[in-house]
Amino acid sequence: MKTQATSTLPRAARQALVKLGEDIAIARKKRRISTVSMAERAFVSRGTLYKVEKGDPSVSMGIYATVLFILGLIEGLGNVADRSADTLGLDIDEDRLPKKVQPRRKSTRKRG
Repeated sequence: MKTQATSTLPRAARQALVKLGEDIAIARKKRRISTVSMAERAFVSRGTLYKVEKGDPSVSMGIYATVLFILGLIEGLGNVADRSADTLGLDIDEDRLPKKVQPRRKSTRKRG
């Protein structure tokens, strides 16, 4: 069943989810974790795990996070939108810098 979010998903986002699902499946297999065991450990059905491994966008981010945690890959999720690696955001910040910097004026107000 396609939801509106699924049908309007940009192609690049869809491809990224498919890759994530494939990478999760490979990581599970490398660790010799069966689908039954992974589903039990993640508290999801095998059908939901199948969707995760296919990169289904209808699966909640929390389930993806749980599966990544079980695989020991959760750190990567926390770095997905790391602001220090956001080159576009850093460029925007730089574009907003003033062209000239004026020295601060001394205040004429008396303190005390």
